[in-house]
Amino acid sequence: MTKLSKAQLQERIARRVAQELPNHSLVNLGIGLPTKVANYLPEGVTITLQSENGFVGLDKAGDEPDPTIVNAGGQVVGIVDGGAFFDSATSFGIIRGGHVDVTVLGALQVDEQGNIANYLIPGKMVPGMGGAMDLLVGAKKVIVAMEHTNKGKWKILKQCNLPLTAVKVVDLIITEMGVFSVGEAGVVVEEIHPDYTLAEVQAATEVTLITKKKEN
Repeated sequence: MTKLSKAQLQERIARRVAQELPNHSLVNLGIGLPTKVANYLPEGVTITLQSENGFVGLDKAGDEPDPTIVNAGGQVVGIVDGGAFFDSATSFGIIRGGHVDVTVLGALQVDEQGNIANYLIPGKMVPGMGGAMDLLVGAKKVIVAMEHTNKGKWKILKQCNLPLTAVKVVDLIITEMGVFSVGEAGVVVEEIHPDYTLAEVQAATEVTLITKKKEN
């Protein structure tokens, strides 16, 4: 298999995540890898992107971008016709009120109970969890978009060992290796990328993966 660069891995993940976003949904994309999902939204599907720093109608930056329009990660973006700006209280009212259909966030760790740790790296100064805690408990569906391992170290674990951002909230994990749902039984393999075998994916995962029984 040809070794992919980090940019290629992230593109693969972002493209696959975009396929999970339902038509006419309000979607929040977390900082980092999840923001790339906006580049691969399927044609013919209407998706409104929300940014927790205060607007709906997030779009790609145009040829002459306005430097005052930035997403929650500080990246210059655009806004679609009909989009709207509002204050932080209104933005988080939308999130906490359960009006976001899907949130896509990165993670440092996810475990078989759907717990997620995504803001603290031991030994490094970090600004905090931002709006992630609100999004994780407020959104109707939580998709984690991340590389499957961190330099070979497991990220899908039996139990997270970093401080948790939220408990039992993750619905779907999408990595370069495949797509995995999280439920009462544990982590279920929904799809494996053709570049990998089930054995390779399991070796890169601490938790024992559950495979679906094939129908006769």
